[in-house]
Amino acid sequence: MVTVDEDQPPDLSHLHPSAQSTARLPAAERVHRIRADRWIGYPKAVEAVGRLETLLGWPRKQRMPNLLLVGPTNNGKSMIIERFRRQHLPTTELDREHIPVLCVQMPSEPSPLRFYTAILAALGAPLRPRPRVIELERLALSLLREVGVQMLVIDELHNVLAGRGDVRREFLNLLRFLGNELRIPLVGVGTREAYLAIRSDDQLENRFEPFVLPVWKAGEDARSLLASFAAAFPLRRPSRIETDDMTQYLLARSEGTIGELAHLLTAVAVAAVESGAETINHRTLTMADYVGPTERRRLFERELM
Repeated sequence: MVTVDEDQPPDLSHLHPSAQSTARLPAAERVHRIRADRWIGYPKAVEAVGRLETLLGWPRKQRMPNLLLVGPTNNGKSMIIERFRRQHLPTTELDREHIPVLCVQMPSEPSPLRFYTAILAALGAPLRPRPRVIELERLALSLLREVGVQMLVIDELHNVLAGRGDVRREFLNLLRFLGNELRIPLVGVGTREAYLAIRSDDQLENRFEPFVLPVWKAGEDARSLLASFAAAFPLRRPSRIETDDMTQYLLARSEGTIGELAHLLTAVAVAAVESGAETINHRTLTMADYVGPTERRRLFERELM
């Protein structure tokens, strides 16, 4: 086992300044910090947040621009939205709440009733039993205006395709109605299927600009991303994971999504602390408690047989 001399203050110049103080904490505390969510501001994510900022400040007009954040599952979409939302948290002034950014999740079985219910739940509004859609619509529009919502974010927008054809059309009409009525930008978040759903309506397709988060491929951007992860984990020895060979290995094992990559690197960083190795290398990679997406599905299917 490789250990670090606790009597000598380690050289932590390989870490980001915010991680250096954490690296001096006991192992258990560092493991806890490693497992927490962290924001890695890679160029595409920063660009997406910037695009959202631009939309939030857009002057109100009859036809507002919208954004469709599209990418594979577990590829950083929700992290980008959460980062943006935290920069625009609700405020209360003179006993009046202001919610600049409201995030709701598309119901797994989409319908206007369930969607308006989700909006009202996000606003913290009480609901009457067995309400009618027209009542929910009137209340939702009134409250959205009252709390000053400037942007409505709809996560899991691909769930629109789970509905029947007539229900799907009704819901797409609802999105168009909300945009026209409120004159605020709408942001859809989802997989490729979300884009297919929006594309099925000519008017919506023209209003929603797609912003794609592709899977990661080996190259300068991926190496820079890995270097950022290495500088963020509170390990007391440098981790050389931005080399060409290591980049290709890590992307192959995580199958190219940033969520899986973060999951893998987190597991390896924990193993590095618990083993005393204090670095991410081939040895700690073999020790990590991590199974890739394809292998997880294979193991699950094997359990079912």
